Amino acid sequence: MKTKIIRISLTIIIAGLLISTSSAQNKKLAQSGMKFLNVSTNAHNAGMADAITSLHGGSSAMLYNPAAMSEIPTMVDFEFNQTQWIADINYLSATAAFQPFGPVGGVFGISLVSVDYGDFKETVRSTNDKGFLDVGTYSPTAVSIGLGYARSLSQKFSIGGNLKYVRQSLIGNGKTGIISGGYSEEKFETDVFAFDFGLIYRTGFESLNLGMSIRNFSEELKYIEEGFQLPLIFQIGMSMDLVDIIELDKTKHSLLLSVDASHPRDYPEQIYIGSEYTFINSFSLRAGYNFPRDDGGFAAGIGIKQNLAGVGIGIDYAYAPYSIFSDVHRFSIKFAY
Repeated sequence: MKTKIIRISLTIIIAGLLISTSSAQNKKLAQSGMKFLNVSTNAHNAGMADAITSLHGGSSAMLYNPAAMSEIPTMVDFEFNQTQWIADINYLSATAAFQPFGPVGGVFGISLVSVDYGDFKETVRSTNDKGFLDVGTYSPTAVSIGLGYARSLSQKFSIGGNLKYVRQSLIGNGKTGIISGGYSEEKFETDVFAFDFGLIYRTGFESLNLGMSIRNFSEELKYIEEGFQLPLIFQIGMSMDLVDIIELDKTKHSLLLSVDASHPRDYPEQIYIGSEYTFINSFSLRAGYNFPRDDGGFAAGIGIKQNLAGVGIGIDYAYAPYSIFSDVHRFSIKFAY
């Protein structure tokens, strides 16, 4: 039975890659919508430049590779994240993972991502000299709500999936013009269900892991008159703790090196390289880089985690500098017990 599941999983991954490749060949780049789905919200992962496809993690892993939350060491895991994005855009996200039936029953997860784009001046067409009237402000919104499941099928192989409801509203009340002294209104919003899938494979050679994920798979959408698709992305990666091959005390030191390659629908392929040094399983320093890109690429971060009265607490921070836009800051806090 497990062999069949593994074969089916690998078939889905290969099919997803072929679909992604075909889509990229038949469509122009930059033709996807709801791009907020591809913004990294977790400070731990962002500090490694998101080179985390093959790394097991906590509940936030379901936003990157759902299979990665299959080995949470506790019964319950909560994570809260804030991202101060470019152009004063703010992301808030929360994830929770729990295994009510123990490791044998797998790990269930829920996630919420919300975007605050700020306030914009709202206008409507008018017959006055300006051609428009100011009618206040509006606030675009975007939200993603997900349900995930992950399970280790063996000591080497883990799979996971995530079903999410995605909604975006680009204008407040949709005021479009003046009719008999009032406003005609039209809603400018759209929603869809999307699916993520991933797997992680322990090779058996030291701590070398391989990982794959497909994110944002959904039907094509139509916004007013324009059709578009979600930012589908296929990602594959490998990682290893370099302490396995250098002379350091593994009880005190960890030095992760991770490399990912991504094939997005709407921009050229990219390479992600990330590293994390951890001392006595408590204090971590992270750095990473992804390329090619026009701006940014470098990321760095720190993390602290402790166990207090049986509750694991972790705090992470990540920093990403930009030359054109404002620098990006991310904060995360984690509770596990």
